[in-house]
Amino acid sequence: MDLGIRGKKAIICAGSKGLGRGCAEALAEAGVDLVLNARGAEALAETANEIEARYGVTVIAVAADITAPEGRAAVLAAAGEVDILINNAGGPPPGVWSDWSRDDFIKALDGNMLSPIAMMQGVMPGMMARGWGRVVNITSAAVRAPIPQLGLSNAARAGLTGFVAGTARQVAHAGVTINNMLPGIHATDRADALDGAVVRAEGISLDEARARRAAGIPARRYGTASEFGAMCAFLCSQHAGFIVGQNILVDGGAANQTM
Repeated sequence: MDLGIRGKKAIICAGSKGLGRGCAEALAEAGVDLVLNARGAEALAETANEIEARYGVTVIAVAADITAPEGRAAVLAAAGEVDILINNAGGPPPGVWSDWSRDDFIKALDGNMLSPIAMMQGVMPGMMARGWGRVVNITSAAVRAPIPQLGLSNAARAGLTGFVAGTARQVAHAGVTINNMLPGIHATDRADALDGAVVRAEGISLDEARARRAAGIPARRYGTASEFGAMCAFLCSQHAGFIVGQNILVDGGAANQTM
C-alpha cells in the first residue's frame, strides 16, 4: 500500500533503537525524511547513516535529551517545518508505591507527559496552518490495563492520554490527527530491563523470565519493532485522516478486554 506520505518530514524522538527505530524505518521506507533524536550520539549516528543508506531519504541526527527544554529546542530548531511527530521516551523504573518520592513522580511526568505535550505545542501550530499533520505518541499498554510495578509510568502516561483525548478533537478540523500507540511487550531494551528485574528479584534465568512473560501473551511471543513501526506508519499515512484521538493497543492480545 502506498501510504501517500513520500517527501514529508518527521521528527522521531528516541529513534536510535527499539520501537522508535522501528517507526523511523517504516516511515523512511514510505519515503519520509527524518529528524532523528536520541541521547546517545554514537548509536544515533550509526542508525541515521544506516537508514539514510538503506532507504535513500534525508536523515538529520540530533543528539539531545528530549525530556529537557534545551533538548527539545535543539530538535525543533533542526527540524523546521515538519509534517509528522512521533513522541517517544523511555519509561521510568519499576517499583512499588512506597518506593517513590515526589521527585520521582515529577521526573516521570516530565519524561512521559510534559515533554510530549511540549513537542506537540511546538509543531502543531505549523501543521494546522498548512492543513495537514500527524502526531503519534508511543505510550504503554499500561494505560488500558495498569501494571502494578509500573506505577510511575501508569500515572504519567495516563495524564498524557487525557490531554490527547481533548486536544485531538480540537485540531482534527485542521487536518491534524493525534493518536496514541500502546505497546505491550516487544523485544527491546525495555523488555530486557523488565525481565532483568524479575531475574534479580526471583533468582531465575533470563530465558525463564522471558518464557514466563511470553506465556501470558495470547500470541505467545514478544512483538517486534518492525511490526510496531508498520502500524505507526499507517497512522501517519494519508489513509488515517479519520482516526482521531484513539489508543491503539499493540500487545499481542495481552490486555484481556472486550473494548
